[in-house]
Amino acid sequence: MSEIGLTYIVDDDPLYNFGTKKIIEITAFTSQALFFLNGEEAWEDFRQRVENNEPVPDVILTDINMPLMNGWQLLDKIGEVSLDHPIKIFVISSSINKEEMDKAKKYAHVSDYIVKPLTLDKVKNLKKKILEGEY
Repeated sequence: MSEIGLTYIVDDDPLYNFGTKKIIEITAFTSQALFFLNGEEAWEDFRQRVENNEPVPDVILTDINMPLMNGWQLLDKIGEVSLDHPIKIFVISSSINKEEMDKAKKYAHVSDYIVKPLTLDKVKNLKKKILEGEY
């Protein structure tokens, strides 16, 4: 991958989203970022893209605990879709609960579990690893 195209950020915390937007802009992480306040919003956009043969995200950063549809439910839905386009999915959570970390690793389509907060260094490192094919 030469650049990261579309990225989904799925989190119900407006303050987190504000900070993440700034970090993504500063690091030039992606050419386009879409923010969703819950998994249901992200799933609906994703589903429509698949149905309309539109580009799906290169990267998804999702929280776990959200209203309407949580991160686990979103991961389940995305896992049911067969795609030719590889998506790098990262669970981003403030939880350091080993059970949640282990659960995330059981999803074949989850690249990694990252503990909040996202920082400039974490995002720069994430971008580097994605572009170098380490994920």
